[in-house]
Amino acid sequence: MSTAVSALPDILDPMYWLGANGVFGSAVLPGILIIVFVETGLLFPLLPGESLLFTGGLLAASPEAPVAIGVLAPCVAIVAVLGDQTAYFIGRRIGPALFKKEDSRFFKKHYVTESHAFFEKYGPATIILARFAPILRTFVPVIAGVSYMRYPVFLGFDIIGGISWGAGVTLLGYFLGNVPFVHKNLQLIILGILFVSLMPAMISAARVYRARRRSAGNAEAEPNQVALPE
Repeated sequence: MSTAVSALPDILDPMYWLGANGVFGSAVLPGILIIVFVETGLLFPLLPGESLLFTGGLLAASPEAPVAIGVLAPCVAIVAVLGDQTAYFIGRRIGPALFKKEDSRFFKKHYVTESHAFFEKYGPATIILARFAPILRTFVPVIAGVSYMRYPVFLGFDIIGGISWGAGVTLLGYFLGNVPFVHKNLQLIILGILFVSLMPAMISAARVYRARRRSAGNAEAEPNQVALPE
């Protein structure tokens, strides 16, 4: 294993879970399914996502494949959908408590009503696109549940997203598994997938940081403003 991959936090390295000496060892199928369900259904975002599925596809393409791609891809898609359904109903469960909660510094009731309006307007696209963004794919289904997004709509687009992400990324790894370039540069490819998948979160964090800096600058400038005589 390269120094670059070793430098990653262990839990974000797919080989930490699926390698010969990994947590799940040769039990590749149960390992991938457990991680996918925990990340999407149990509100634990700090796990490998695309890199795990891509690696699973690569392993399925190897001569001594620990699992057949015809089993792996459908199972990942099904568990991805089941995970989101679990998170959605967790949100539905805690939603009423949030509506009864008094406003505080960190929580306002209008946050919930605004999120409901957002999911009514942009929910379908958000459900699908969030699948491909770490952290978002963990919490978007919960927020959809809290916001009481219509369940038939959520279910339909969640199935599309689950198949596109779960089966799609796994199949991508499988079909690239026999490409010599991929074999020679596997660690770099995994790093690249991690970097690309984290980019939306990094861009969003940068935008929030800049917005706060601008707000702080405006707040400091206002007391220094002098009213001009009429």
